[in-house]
Amino acid sequence: MKCGRQLLALAFLHLAFSLLLCFGACPDARRHGNGRNSNQKASSDGENTWCIAKPSTENLRLNGNINYSCSQKGVDCKPIQPGGTCYRPNTIVSHASYAMNLFYKAAGKNSWNCHFNGTGIIISENPSIGSCNYPM
Repeated sequence: MKCGRQLLALAFLHLAFSLLLCFGACPDARRHGNGRNSNQKASSDGENTWCIAKPSTENLRLNGNINYSCSQKGVDCKPIQPGGTCYRPNTIVSHASYAMNLFYKAAGKNSWNCHFNGTGIIISENPSIGSCNYPM
């Protein structure tokens, strides 16, 4: 009986992982929940798109995304440092989103530049807030 439950749990995890991969990597996944009608197409050339962190991502992974992004050529993370224009809101999700978007932009705005091991998502609505402007 215990073995049967373990197999069922593994099957469920496989299904859940497959769905996560599809929504993270499938081109059509970018159309869900972004305010477009179902017949409107997402921008395929990276124009008017931003990369942000999935809000449900663990802090440790988001911190890794910040460290990786900010260490790359063409990425200036000064705005998310204390006193910077994007320091507020002072949350790890906000800071990771800003850093990830800078990397996404510097790397060419390809869908794979926003993967971050499944912790990034591409959106078509500008995530800028207050004085913090996310570059396109």
